[in-house]
Amino acid sequence: MRNAPTILHLDMDAFYASAEQASKPSLRGKAVVVGGLGPRGVVATASYEARVFGVRSAMPMAQARRLAPNAAYLVPRFGFYRAISEQVMGLLHALSPLVEPLSLDEAFVDLEAGEAAWDEASARLVGEKLRADIRAGTGLTGSVGLAASKMLAKIASEEAKPDGLVLIEPGTERALLGPMPVRILPGVGPATGDHLRRAGITTVDELAEAGEDELVRLLGKAHGHALYAMALARDDRPVVAEREAKSVSVEDTYDVDIHDRLRVGMEVQRLAERCVRRLRGAGLSGRTIVLKVRRYDFSTLTRSETLRGPTDDPAVVREAAARLLDSVDTTGGVRLLGVGVSGLADYTQEDLFAQAAGVGESEEAAAEHSVEEGSEGAVEAQAAHDERRWAAGHDVRHAEFGHGWVQGSGLGRVTVRFETPQSEVGRVRTFRVDDPELEPAEPLPLVVERPGAAVGGVGG
Repeated sequence: MRNAPTILHLDMDAFYASAEQASKPSLRGKAVVVGGLGPRGVVATASYEARVFGVRSAMPMAQARRLAPNAAYLVPRFGFYRAISEQVMGLLHALSPLVEPLSLDEAFVDLEAGEAAWDEASARLVGEKLRADIRAGTGLTGSVGLAASKMLAKIASEEAKPDGLVLIEPGTERALLGPMPVRILPGVGPATGDHLRRAGITTVDELAEAGEDELVRLLGKAHGHALYAMALARDDRPVVAEREAKSVSVEDTYDVDIHDRLRVGMEVQRLAERCVRRLRGAGLSGRTIVLKVRRYDFSTLTRSETLRGPTDDPAVVREAAARLLDSVDTTGGVRLLGVGVSGLADYTQEDLFAQAAGVGESEEAAAEHSVEEGSEGAVEAQAAHDERRWAAGHDVRHAEFGHGWVQGSGLGRVTVRFETPQSEVGRVRTFRVDDPELEPAEPLPLVVERPGAAVGGVGG
């Protein structure tokens, strides 16, 4: 443990939902829920206004709709969130070479390693400036925890929410942790929490009083030792610089089980294309292609194929995924499909291109050959694609009315609210889904920098 609170934990406040509110003036101060909107969808993030009704992350979307029927329900825009995250992570990397991202909206920073802070006063100044820079650069808020260990810094940021800063002074850790519930500690999930409760242990003080031997008896050697140390506020885990990704994958859950084998094949091809785009976007290639299939009865099958060397060629990944699908029985229906690439490298082995069937064939031609023209499966897949094109919350542009976002679609119609992050609350209009003047658009920046201005060293 350190003698100064020089480990910082940043957690952006209700990140996805807050980004949507900042992007859409009509949703500011309103209940917003982001996640999968189908009957099997789950909540990714709920705004603080939605949390008042009991909506929480990972909750089934159907339950969220019952709790907050009047909330705005939006499909995630991960590219948009990723761009904001890159701005925020840029600010963190300016503070220290040791930044440990946990997700798009959360990270640890070792301020001592970057010589950004060395005592309570300097750490507090860094934390307050970081919060101000995040607000200026992105228009969003983040909560900051500062402490002498990672565990305590994360607990501090939870206490700081929303939009605050909490610094835990060295020497006060035991007194602070004592009355807190055991679930506050890392590694204490619902199952462990229930097990401890049945043993009469509900607070961190009671955990410490139980003693190390009793915790080992209850939870096993590794878990028992670790929890006892944490109960005594001991946590020597270092901040680890950004870890390399072990795999790149994409998956979709379908509102209605897919029974048509041709449609399943088309979805796998589409997922393979998406996976390769993400792979190339990260400047990576991989050797092992993985197919994930969750069937109608919730049984999940995983199949994989390892190539001779790494590739980022879409035809190779498509062909491998198709071969893997051939070994899976989808007769009863499919509820989830996923395609991934592991065994990552930052180079591509060129001779692998020959593994793809129809080498030299264009991607457009390969896609065309993957489905019979005019088949029922192709029509069904195209209809599903058209429906997904106008996802609730996603950006659009109209030739006459300009930039807006989709409020909803169905029955051949799409409803759009025309507004931008910098505008007043906009008007709502409805169009045919095939209106030639309406098209998908890229998100607009939340903050428009003034000419010549630089905010916190973050680019626009």
